[in-house]
Order: sequence, then C-alpha cells, then structure tokens
Amino acid sequence: MPLPEPEVSRIPLHRRQITMDGYQRTDGLFDIEAHLVDTKSYPFDNMDRGTLQPGDALHGMWVRMTVDEAMVIRACEAVSDFTPYEVCPKAAASMSRLAGVAIGPGFNRAVKERVGGVLGCTHLREVMAQMATVAYQTIAPWKWRRDRARREAAIPAGQPAEAPPPRRLPIGSCYAYAEDSPVVQRHRSGGSAE
Repeated sequence: MPLPEPEVSRIPLHRRQITMDGYQRTDGLFDIEAHLVDTKSYPFDNMDRGTLQPGDALHGMWVRMTVDEAMVIRACEAVSDFTPYEVCPKAAASMSRLAGVAIGPGFNRAVKERVGGVLGCTHLREVMAQMATVAYQTIAPWKWRRDRARREAAIPAGQPAEAPPPRRLPIGSCYAYAEDSPVVQRHRSGGSAE
C-alpha cells in the first residue's frame, strides 16, 4: 500500500536508489551486493564532469561483501562508475579494510573506524549498515533450512520427528519483537521460524 497522497503539490529534486541482493556461493560463502545511484531532476554544473543533465548519475557505486555463515566479512570490494569528483573512485579500495569485521553488535562502529571520514567514501560506508541486514536476511534463513534438513535426515525411517529447537528471537529489536508482542507469543508457541 503506497503512502497517502501529499496534501500539497511537490517537485521532485533528488532520487537515491539502492538495490541489494544476497547470493549463496558454491564455496560455502555468501556475497551481498549493493548498487547505489543518485540522480537529480534538474541540470547542474559539476566541477569535474561539466553539466549533468536530469537523470544523469551523480553517484553510481557498487559494493560486494563476501561473508561466511558466522557473519564475518571475508572480503569487501567496491567500484564507483559515477562520482562527483575524479578522485572519488580511489576511495573504493579502502573497503577491503573491512575483511575480518563481524556483523553484529558494534558493526557500524567498526566500519566507521576502518573506512570512516577521509579513509573512505561516505556513501559506500553508509550502505554497509543495510548490507549487514541483507546478510542476516540471506544467511539466517539458509542456516535454519539447512539445519532442519540435517535433523530430518538424521531421523531413522519410521521414527517420529523431534520438534526443532526454538529459534532465538531478537527480543526488543523492533515493534514486532516486543516482549509482549503477539508475534513473539506465536513464535514461542511453535510458529514458523522464518
């Protein structure tokens, strides 16, 4: 359902599009990829690129984060197809400093320490928080399905299946996972793991 129509007329000025995808690799790792594009609805002059027309990409950047199932970044790389300044693409190399960072508590702080400020690119750094969420959404369900299949395969023929262990819920992380939420109550009473 879209947002309600605004009560006043508007003129579009800026659009940021971010697309992210999670992949399972054949070597047991996972790739999380992001593509960020910024455009304006009006022509404007740029110091290094001349006049950019409406719809021309001011920023056009790609990031690939390779993660293991323990949610540790094994490698991170980036490229910038479009940037406002000729020097900007050089900042993409700094993303390799994220190898070894674990996705979990303190992740955003670790990213800032390694590629924050003049060490990297603001836009590449900011997209990492969303990529961490996509990594979780890619890997956690895969692990649940894999573990369920392993449990089922270990049951001798004719034996009833054991109930799976309860899923560890992120209690307190959002409205749906409030301690007294009906969602939490359903999970605790044996609802779906995904």
